[in-house]
Amino acid sequence: MSSDEWGFDTAQVHAGATPDAGTRARATPIFATTSFVYESAEQAAASFLLEDLEGYAYSRMSNPTTTVAEQRIARLEGAVSAVATASGQAATALSLLNILRTGDHVVVSGQIYGGTTNLLGQRFAELGIAITLVDVQDLDAWRAAVRPSTRAFFTESIGNPTGVVADLEAIAAIAHDEARVPLIVDNTLATPYLLRPLEHGADVVVHSTTKFLSGHGTVIGGVVVDGATFDFGAEPERWPGFHTPDVGHGKEGYWARFSDRRLAYSLRLRTTVLRDYGPAPSPFNSFLLIQGLETLSLRIRQHVANAEAVVAYLQGHAQVERVHYPTLPGAPSAQTARRYLTRGAGAIVSFDIAGGIEAGRRFVDAVRLFSHLANIGDVRSLIIHPASTTNSGQNEQQRAASGLGEGLLRLSIGIEDSADLIADLDQAFAAVASDPS
Repeated sequence: MSSDEWGFDTAQVHAGATPDAGTRARATPIFATTSFVYESAEQAAASFLLEDLEGYAYSRMSNPTTTVAEQRIARLEGAVSAVATASGQAATALSLLNILRTGDHVVVSGQIYGGTTNLLGQRFAELGIAITLVDVQDLDAWRAAVRPSTRAFFTESIGNPTGVVADLEAIAAIAHDEARVPLIVDNTLATPYLLRPLEHGADVVVHSTTKFLSGHGTVIGGVVVDGATFDFGAEPERWPGFHTPDVGHGKEGYWARFSDRRLAYSLRLRTTVLRDYGPAPSPFNSFLLIQGLETLSLRIRQHVANAEAVVAYLQGHAQVERVHYPTLPGAPSAQTARRYLTRGAGAIVSFDIAGGIEAGRRFVDAVRLFSHLANIGDVRSLIIHPASTTNSGQNEQQRAASGLGEGLLRLSIGIEDSADLIADLDQAFAAVASDPS
């Protein structure tokens, strides 16, 4: 059986790795080095001209430990290649900066992580790149937002924090047939175990590997995964970065040199954008990411089972005004969720507590087993009140437009015993109810 035929559980343990050639170490070693010795002057020149793509030169662009993580994630997502970054935010930024220039425009789902909205709406604006936020479920809004300068569509597969699921096939059809641009999907909440966006029309996938892929709350990281499906050669004038020679990398553009190997997008990202902006992952972090990947499916199955138990509890609670979970009957994208998420809808559960913003704040102060912090995807269960933290940069109208109420609480359900999680939520509800303020 070839590695291409491995099931998910086998691939998450073995893909991209073999015993170390020098030491025969079975686990992937940490190659803690800044740089690598060239074999000769000729090989050094070939490395800079991108004629030697196998060797290593400098860990800002590639490192053997990181390569294993990249190849494994690419295999799990069903992709051609992947490029790791120092954070999920860096992965999102670089995935777009690889194709955008000043004056370009991106159509973006309005139901996404607040930090991504800040990145695209504020930092990209400083670079002269505009965005339009649309309701992820409103296909006509996606169409109407397209401009002559539009160069990408961006969405999350499962929106953070309200759990709206994107109809990837429909959005991809608009991106490709009407806007003539790639679809980039943040798949952090779903992970490739629950959903592989490339199978539904996405061209590029990004992850915050900080979250479920690493899974233990110990490491920051990101990755850009390329399906090599978008034709940047069809209209060269729209994609000058792929058709203009890069200084020091030869006399031809990336598309002419590497499109036949399906490496144009990822190689340009690695050897120009990552090289020049510099957010490369540490090999130590890549090592911890590999450890997390090895148990991904096992953890996700427990995450999902616990989340479903918590959802059932919350639905019947008198202090809960609304529960947000993708597959709930009556959820905005329930039909879409059931079509795409056949293995489960993930670990993120949000709910609106009666009493609004003050009740939400009291609730996070009352939990004991849940950890109150700004992260998701940990083996431990986590909680946060977005209106006063992660989405506090948005005004009340902007939060309302994305379905984020003032009393909404986001839970990242861990792998503990579900009965213990429910008991902790129960005592927190009781504490809020008894608080005289």
